[in-house]
Amino acid sequence: MKIGELANAVGLNSASIRYYESVGLLKHSDRTMANYRVYGEEHMERLRFIVKGKQLGFSLDEIKDILLLHDQNHPTCVHVRSLLEEKVRQVDVMLRGLGEFREELVRLQNFAGDMVDCRPSGGRICSIIEGSKLKGAEAAIRL
Repeated sequence: MKIGELANAVGLNSASIRYYESVGLLKHSDRTMANYRVYGEEHMERLRFIVKGKQLGFSLDEIKDILLLHDQNHPTCVHVRSLLEEKVRQVDVMLRGLGEFREELVRLQNFAGDMVDCRPSGGRICSIIEGSKLKGAEAAIRL
């Protein structure tokens, strides 16, 4: 199959497939006499694995390491389990941060009440936002 057909089959664009080839995530494809790339079932299987890995939050480097183990006929599960443990730890940190972020939004919402003009309460632009206690990592959370 040609690159466009492969891209449609796995839900990627052609540029992503070319990039994955260029960084070694995907084995180079054969070419037709007209110099079109031709892909097979093994390419589709590998791309589906890459897509699922990305959906689970694995970086391309992590996915590449897993594929390298596989290509060298080494078991992958021990390595993937250790990566999953780290992902769970990262999600726990993010959830704590989101909980603190939510608490601050509720606190500000309660402070705001039915306020129409917060300038009398000391706000230069808006005392609701200026009264936020977010710092550091919590401030990095964006919706």
